[in-house]
Amino acid sequence: MVCVVSRTGRQYQRYNKGRRQVVGCIPYRLKTSSDGIVSDEFEVLVISSQKGHALMFPKGGWELDESIEEAASRESLEEAGVIGDVERQLGKWDFLSKSRGTFYEGLMFPMFVKEELELWPEQHLRQRMWMKVDEAREACRDWWMKEALDVLVHRLSSSPPSVMKPMEEDKTVPLISIC
Repeated sequence: MVCVVSRTGRQYQRYNKGRRQVVGCIPYRLKTSSDGIVSDEFEVLVISSQKGHALMFPKGGWELDESIEEAASRESLEEAGVIGDVERQLGKWDFLSKSRGTFYEGLMFPMFVKEELELWPEQHLRQRMWMKVDEAREACRDWWMKEALDVLVHRLSSSPPSVMKPMEEDKTVPLISIC
């Protein structure tokens, strides 16, 4: 078992043409009724910002020592406490950081959630909640994350989640245990 803490600092962050690269996931699962029946409807997991004033999907800096898939998986673990399959990229968006006044490059991925942890690094900083897609779209603060959600909805409506494959069948993002 390995103890995990959230990475901090920006000295190992990736930049593209002066824009900090951030990577995130839209964690999703198939909805299950109270009697255990799994439907073809899905839910997405949103988290609160660190200050608790906004809802969003997990995201953060892509660091030099990790692949883009590892960064997406790490951010979902650190911020939302979920582990799953990182799937094919939803897109790339340039957006203005509200807090820093600079442009960032945001890359988003879907994550089919396989495990929801009871303990995770940022559990005392953030709330997490499963929502229907329309509720999440309304609640999400960032326009570019809403667009990523629209891409995911379109993709899942074209191809049911049960037949979707991770990014590469032979590429596994290492899983980390929390103590």
